[in-house]
Amino acid sequence: MNRFSLIVCFLVVLVFARWVGADSRPNILFIFTDDQRADTIAALGNELILTPNIDKLYETGTHFTRAYCMGSMHGAVCVPSRAMLMSGKSIYHTNMQLDQQTTFPELLGNAGYRTFGTGKWHNGKSSFQNSFQQGETILFGGMSNHAKVPINDMKQDGSLTKKRQAEGFSSTIFADAAVDFLEQQDAETPFLCYVAFSAPHDPRMPPAPYDTTYRGERLPPLPDNFMPQHPFNTGAMVIRDEVLGAWPRTETMIREQTADYYGMITHMDEQIGRLLKTLDKQGLRDNTIVVFAADHGLAMGSHGLLGKQSLYEHSMKTPVCVAGPGIPAGQSLDEFIYLFDLFPTVCDYAGITVPEEVEGMSLRPLIEGKTEKTRPRVFTTYDKLVRAVRDDRWKLIRWPKINKTQLFDLENDPLELNDLSNHEDQQERVLNMTMHLADLQKVYGDTQPLMDDKKLPLQIDLKGVKRNPDRWQPKWIIDKYFEDISNEN
Repeated sequence: MNRFSLIVCFLVVLVFARWVGADSRPNILFIFTDDQRADTIAALGNELILTPNIDKLYETGTHFTRAYCMGSMHGAVCVPSRAMLMSGKSIYHTNMQLDQQTTFPELLGNAGYRTFGTGKWHNGKSSFQNSFQQGETILFGGMSNHAKVPINDMKQDGSLTKKRQAEGFSSTIFADAAVDFLEQQDAETPFLCYVAFSAPHDPRMPPAPYDTTYRGERLPPLPDNFMPQHPFNTGAMVIRDEVLGAWPRTETMIREQTADYYGMITHMDEQIGRLLKTLDKQGLRDNTIVVFAADHGLAMGSHGLLGKQSLYEHSMKTPVCVAGPGIPAGQSLDEFIYLFDLFPTVCDYAGITVPEEVEGMSLRPLIEGKTEKTRPRVFTTYDKLVRAVRDDRWKLIRWPKINKTQLFDLENDPLELNDLSNHEDQQERVLNMTMHLADLQKVYGDTQPLMDDKKLPLQIDLKGVKRNPDRWQPKWIIDKYFEDISNEN
């Protein structure tokens, strides 16, 4: 055999050895957004918003039209939402700092995945350090001025650098860190890249030129369920999220804040496009599962509210899409899912057995058409103030502290505007759904009575309520939206 033949044989053997030794398990790119309503995606029918990169995920993957955050026990809804996502457990069976909880990134790391996290982490520093092998540009906390993000990095020994202020806009710097990680990956070792954007959470301050994208003729309309004020006292009427605009809510204020909210989403979409292009450039797309989801929704003027501290669809519903090898393109599924179902779903695709205490169910059989059902109804909860249950058509909301019940026919009233709870022909339904609600409270460990002796007034007067801006709002937002109410009408 001549020298040339020997070299060719050596190269063939080398390539074969590398092929045999390569780990064929799929990579995971997990994109998680903050406060993003489920109806803020063009591919789902929003004709105004520009989300071309998220649209591509929806076109090439499977999305869920009935995905929910289970709720929260306080105003910072993102904390329990993220705790549930990471632990795979329901709200009353996990803890907010993820103490003594096994997270899905930790499981993947133990199973041979290279794990990396960047962006918002609202569940304590130690749980991030336990979950990821690598971390860069991490926002520990709930929010910040998007142009002045306080960040830490994780060193090789697992310790954290001192906090510093990042240079650049939040969505850009998080994408920068993720792109840097992705550019170092190859086909040899599977990876998890977790990117938690803090957009479009307020302050609603999109960078140029996205601050003018939705002005003029593109100024968003009012939501179809807009109200100047919520019709009764929710018990959470004057918390931080709700004082970002005065009462009564005005058309101008809601439309302009929505324009900035949309601008944040479109800018973030561009950064998501950078992540997807990096996968392509590195030759990783064909073996990467991309998960896109948000921690919960946001009112943005719906029902006279601004925040997410309610159980209306606009606040608890969340976008969820899964794309990648073997996942049907353009498939839309309307079975009920929770965000914490994504824990076992990711593990299923990675070939990892989940701990017995995980309550979520893998969505892979549903995606692949091997099962048709997940759960017949969903339970949602907020603080001690409100509980809800919904099935395919009907939704019952119970407000224990004001002794009020709402019943909505979501098939004919998806905007939850026509309360049927007092209709004579719906009393049996109200009773049955209240029983379902009580049963689900027991399943999930919720001890809040559906009738509370500590009553709140049914109505609340919001005139003259002092609205103080938090420290993260830039001056122009304070000047524009925290003026005296007499100047806002």
